[in-house]
Amino acid sequence: MSGAGRVLRVLTGCTAAGKSEWALRWAEANGAEIISCDSLLFYRGMDIGTAKPSAAEMARVRHHLVDIRRVSEPMNAALYAPMALAAAEDIRARGRAVLVVGGSGFYLRSFLGPVADGVEVPAHVRARVEALMGEGLASAVAELARLNPGGLGGIDAANPRRVAGALGRCLASGLTLAELSERFSRVAPPFAGWSVRLARIDRPRADLEVRVARRVDSMLRAGLVEEVRRLLGEGLRSNPSAARAIGYRETIDVLDGKAPPEGLASAIEADTRALIKKQGTWFRTQLPPHPVVDAAAPLPEGDPFS
Repeated sequence: MSGAGRVLRVLTGCTAAGKSEWALRWAEANGAEIISCDSLLFYRGMDIGTAKPSAAEMARVRHHLVDIRRVSEPMNAALYAPMALAAAEDIRARGRAVLVVGGSGFYLRSFLGPVADGVEVPAHVRARVEALMGEGLASAVAELARLNPGGLGGIDAANPRRVAGALGRCLASGLTLAELSERFSRVAPPFAGWSVRLARIDRPRADLEVRVARRVDSMLRAGLVEEVRRLLGEGLRSNPSAARAIGYRETIDVLDGKAPPEGLASAIEADTRALIKKQGTWFRTQLPPHPVVDAAAPLPEGDPFS
């Protein structure tokens, strides 16, 4: 993308790599403000389990799109993209640099291409999809296949959420997945007209594992269990994306009596390591070529973003 004066830098990296620390230093050194691209920092009260920047850190550098939703209010990329664009325009209008920080893939896509094709799934279609899903995943997949005689286009037929989403969009639009994909390819990206520069920070795997263990210990000492108990009272279960987030789902299992309290730390650590592996694959296969920055090194001279 290109755009005179509209430059947006995107910093990503896996969980526990140190994105927030590095971003604060870079933003202070370069007169930038930060737009969050973390799928959980949107939610008020999800503080300890998300390693949300502290009030002192957010006082050092202005942050945008943090604490903008109640925990019971879902968030998605289609809602996020115009919010991020408005924040970027506001930052630029005040003569500040724009730095996006986060590792959530669906939200990162907002800066690299289109995120929604405008298909609205009405209530009666959602009800039909729910009924099919209630009959079992196989029934929903069979209906999806009937609507798509040319194939499912790479949809993970073993993933109930992916199947339900694809089925709803096909039923609502009357189009096949291939037709929806073709239409999606013609949608203008939210940041058309901006120069989007991407960089990723990383650390050796052994270093990451040490940081994960320290982070989990710190979260538990800071009161993660109490935070989750309070959020359950505020409707956390009604938001599956938030309730199934690492740190929260394991704690909910403990509070529900489905897992032993003494295994909580190890469960969170194991799931975090699995997430890091998954994120690494996603970064390598889904992002355009980009520089990788050593998170532990001093800030590089010049612009480390491609």
